[in-house]
Amino acid sequence: MEAAENVDSAISCHPDILHCHLARGKVFHGDSALLGSKYPADVLYNACSTGKYFIHNLKHTAPELLEAADELGLIKINVPQGYARCSALPVDEDSVITYDRGIAAACALRAPALNVLLVRPGHIQLPGYAQGFIGGTGGRIGNTLVFNGDLSAHPDFEIIKDFIESRGLECVWTTDIPLTDIGSIIEEY
Repeated sequence: MEAAENVDSAISCHPDILHCHLARGKVFHGDSALLGSKYPADVLYNACSTGKYFIHNLKHTAPELLEAADELGLIKINVPQGYARCSALPVDEDSVITYDRGIAAACALRAPALNVLLVRPGHIQLPGYAQGFIGGTGGRIGNTLVFNGDLSAHPDFEIIKDFIESRGLECVWTTDIPLTDIGSIIEEY
């Protein structure tokens, strides 16, 4: 992926800064020229979509991304977090994993049918920052959630793995590197 030159260099190559996987076969590609170096100008496209729910701080969402979500009939959930995709990992249409209590509370209030697994923050590397975020560590490819790094080292490993597997999905990771935020894994098909 080409770097988004207008944002912090530590996240400029992160897919979730410029792209949003809206639904199966639907990936929104943002315009890097519209991004800025400081929050909230760098979160225009950093929404978390499950294919049914669209989770973001809606006052900071790019209008063209909101329009794409509307065209797909996604249920919008306004959350305080602009880095929603960084902070939340979509599992299936009705499930996400997050460390962010604000996201979890907003989802519980506005979409009680959405299953939210709240995990401990931290335990994730992000070069250039004190810590990374669970949403940025992985993504779904087919029926598998793929994690970049050693998920088994996370203190909530067992509940994360059980949550994913209870939805009929597989969970894979590598043990040769620490769990690292790479700006998510976005499958485009």
